[in-house]
Amino acid sequence: MNSDPSDDDAGWYEISIRGRLEERWAAWFEGMAIDAGQAGQTIIRGPVVDQAALHGLLARLRDLGIPLVEVRQIPAPSAPDDLR
Repeated sequence: MNSDPSDDDAGWYEISIRGRLEERWAAWFEGMAIDAGQAGQTIIRGPVVDQAALHGLLARLRDLGIPLVEVRQIPAPSAPDDLR
């Protein structure tokens, strides 16, 4: 386990959930991109400032009763086109 908090505080995350969320929910997820995934899933992707913010996003999903499929840290995009 890495004990350097600077490595764990911020990053880009991709959260897969079961079901479909419309783009209007982006404000609830602090402006993260919301994209239709495959097989009835939605992908929420974007920067998260720290672990507390990540847990806050996951709590929002829990509060909405939305089943979580996967959470993974991803590399930050190198260009705006990478967000698509």
